[in-house]
Amino acid sequence: MSLAPPSPPPRPSAIPRDYNFAADILQRNLDAGRGDKPAFIDPRGTYSYAELARRVERFGHVLRSLGIRREERILICLTDTVDWPTAFLGAIKAGVVAVPVNTLMTEDDYRFMLKDSRARLLVVSEALYSKFRDVIGEADALEHVIVSGDDAHAHLSLDELLAGAKTEAMTASTTRDDICFWLYTSGSTGKPKGAVHSHADLRLTDELYAGPILGITESDICYSVAKLFFAYGLGNALTFPMSAGATTVLLPQRPMPDLVAEILIKYQVTVFYAVPTFYAAFLASPAAPQGAELKLRACVSAGEALPADIGRRWSERYGIDILDGLGSTEMLHIFLSNRPGDVKYGTTGKPLPGYDVRLVDDNGEVIKKRGEMGELQVRGPTSAIMYWNNREQSRSTFLGEWTRSGDKYFEDDDGYFVYCGRRDDMLKVSGMYVSPFEVEGVLQAHPDVLEAAVVGWPDTDRLIKPKAFVVLKVPDKAGDDFVQKLQDECRHKLAVYKYPRWIEFRSELPKTATGKIQRFKLRAEADAG
Repeated sequence: MSLAPPSPPPRPSAIPRDYNFAADILQRNLDAGRGDKPAFIDPRGTYSYAELARRVERFGHVLRSLGIRREERILICLTDTVDWPTAFLGAIKAGVVAVPVNTLMTEDDYRFMLKDSRARLLVVSEALYSKFRDVIGEADALEHVIVSGDDAHAHLSLDELLAGAKTEAMTASTTRDDICFWLYTSGSTGKPKGAVHSHADLRLTDELYAGPILGITESDICYSVAKLFFAYGLGNALTFPMSAGATTVLLPQRPMPDLVAEILIKYQVTVFYAVPTFYAAFLASPAAPQGAELKLRACVSAGEALPADIGRRWSERYGIDILDGLGSTEMLHIFLSNRPGDVKYGTTGKPLPGYDVRLVDDNGEVIKKRGEMGELQVRGPTSAIMYWNNREQSRSTFLGEWTRSGDKYFEDDDGYFVYCGRRDDMLKVSGMYVSPFEVEGVLQAHPDVLEAAVVGWPDTDRLIKPKAFVVLKVPDKAGDDFVQKLQDECRHKLAVYKYPRWIEFRSELPKTATGKIQRFKLRAEADAG
């Protein structure tokens, strides 16, 4: 496939100009006769599509009763229960801009996001309220707080508000290009950036990825390890299943392997989404079933590149491939992916129809030759409009039709794209590029290694060399002899300059709430040292 096809990507002409995503996705299920069919299952119960529609209408009326107007923002910090789609879709249907945020951020992060978004309303889970208690009074624009849970902490109770609200159908007059919701980026250095998306973007991710690649139907049961606040999880657990009338299981707690195994078995999940670190942890867990108990027909990975060894071991155990793909908050969901029946482990697959990709070298020139590494850029109809209140970053990321991914790739001889690392994660050792992901793949292939992260580390001459941080399945094996074994393995399988000069054993690696390893935190240790 050409790196830069001359034809422009298709425009969302099939979506009418007057369009509201929440109204569309709810009404299509009611019109299809799915009113009594389960839409969401959480620890409190099962909620049909008709019940969800009523909850969404009620929340819209709550917003109006509080004086929240169209195009104003509300901040949503909720765990994964039915209250999440209620608030998210309720805001969208009312023409209010939903700003769902990461539930594991710090008090300072929330202080920044409340100020940056100028949200007039905060909707927060009782379990998360303590992180907002001291910042609520500092947010000048914030007028109301709604708490989901038994104790509203002297604020408004979501359950009580919904119980007393009207169910009369009302939809704001919005267009497909209207601002619909924001998603703040996570896992990077500096302040979070609010990626602004339109109503059309949500539907298009389903039409360009979930429909043609996953083929979700109303008979599917879906579960996503990635939470709803994450762009990946939003598609997995809301947009995709609801677009087809499927059922989604929600887990408000941290998705540990034993809890996830219980969900997969109990609900006979058919479509499963996770990140590579979770797939590795699941395979290593004694709680993971061996295969016969599961009914999986599709498994998806994103968030970071999937090591080939993890994909192969999953396929061997469960008889189904993991479809590794690349998406981003800026593009909303996956635009580069392996396909069912066309999986090449160790690659991220090929561009999806509707998206074009190109590789650009350090001088900004488009790479024409396969095998040469460059930064991946993508164009397609789901790109964010901008970063809110951040013109400098918007100008450097959104380059006309093209959006910078920040990822380094090369295209192999068969047209598959191979991940080499983040733009700021790449190492240059002895004048040659080293992909941290390549070294991590060798380390993670060792049967005693659970996780690994490789970063640049200065030697005594302040020259950068690879250093590995490793989590073992059995911590007692850590020691100098095992360091030597891992280094020898890397020397044997990689060019000699790529082997990690140092290996440090850790009980865990720093990660974002969505399971991405935060290599910048490990690099910061080198900068401090």
